[in-house]
Amino acid sequence: MKKILVPTDFSKPAMIAAEVAADIARKANAELIFLHVAEEAVGNSMNVEGQVTAGSGWEEKLYTMKLIEKAKKQMAKLVEDTKFEGVKVKQELRLGSPYHGMNTIITEKKVDLVVMGTAGRSDLEQMIIGSNTEKVVRMSHCPVLTMHSKPASKDFKDIVYATSMDKDEEVFSRIVRTTQKLYDSTIHLVRINTPGNFQRDVVVKKYMQDFARKLQLKNFTINVFNDVSEEEGIIYFADSINADLIAMATHGRTGFAHVLAGSIAEDVVSHSKRPVLTFVTQHKK
Repeated sequence: MKKILVPTDFSKPAMIAAEVAADIARKANAELIFLHVAEEAVGNSMNVEGQVTAGSGWEEKLYTMKLIEKAKKQMAKLVEDTKFEGVKVKQELRLGSPYHGMNTIITEKKVDLVVMGTAGRSDLEQMIIGSNTEKVVRMSHCPVLTMHSKPASKDFKDIVYATSMDKDEEVFSRIVRTTQKLYDSTIHLVRINTPGNFQRDVVVKKYMQDFARKLQLKNFTINVFNDVSEEEGIIYFADSINADLIAMATHGRTGFAHVLAGSIAEDVVSHSKRPVLTFVTQHKK
């Protein structure tokens, strides 16, 4: 792991994410990239160097310049915070759509991990970063670590690995193992039994043991948890063992397929009070 992207709107959830990212960067000897995207009503993301869109009215130009100047001051204050001492930090300011700005940086900088805050669906007023989290979780080509409250511990000793035991999870299992190595963690493999997708424990546990051996997991437990839905089961199981982190793979459904099927990962990200690590195993239309 070399580069960690931390999108920020300078809100409290974004600052919480930044602190967690700094801890990961120290352990992994990685570089932090702070990104702030000043949001315009129209236009694509571009580098912020004082220029504004040609043809804009003077009121829009003045507003944009003030927005940029404010963001520069906030970013300077952020990177100088003592919380980030000992960490190599870079900063990026962009103008345009927050999601497209994040997506562009991920590709340009070859980011290995995104760490970001989210407001969660229960909040009446979502922040810029929070309202774009689900898009990033659904579409990002690198792992995404999300949180909307301060973790009880930044030392991720107990990791819930919620799995469908899909053959496409091999890449994600390496991500989980890397996390485990950084924190000397125990992985708690869990399969959620629901009324509509129920299997006997003896069958599931044997399959999970084989799955764990195939993925070369070490220091792990096997668990089957019953609940009315996968997302509730994952959250409640994590609560039951007081886990420090939830890890789960997701399929990057978009368009009509996403409307029909939804995303368990996005629901967990929105409702869990614990940090959630996600990774898109494959992007589907």
